[in-house]
Amino acid sequence: MHLTEQAAQSFAVQWIDAWNRHDLPAIMALYSDNIRFYSPYIIKLGMNDQGVISRKDELEKYFGKALGVYTDLHFELREVLTGADSVILYYKSVSDRMAAEMMELDESGRISLVKAHYHG
Repeated sequence: MHLTEQAAQSFAVQWIDAWNRHDLPAIMALYSDNIRFYSPYIIKLGMNDQGVISRKDELEKYFGKALGVYTDLHFELREVLTGADSVILYYKSVSDRMAAEMMELDESGRISLVKAHYHG
């Protein structure tokens, strides 16, 4: 999927909004059934030792666990970087830590690959 800068911005706002509302169904609707999700928090929250999730039901469990642990979770979008079929969201995450997530989108505009990075 070719992304325009405007489409990337719109997607980013939708993603941030779903997380800030702690709306798990809205969050999950943004992700493809064919997902690969890499994050150090997968290990930190005890989901697995590899730091990768490749099933949507597991991703939903992981996000549900994160929302349960970080009950005051609020993201602040700082930058949106647009690629050909991907976007990087740079935002303030939990505990005021900066985060950057590289997301590839499939043909339907859903997230199919994520590589999440955190400062500190």
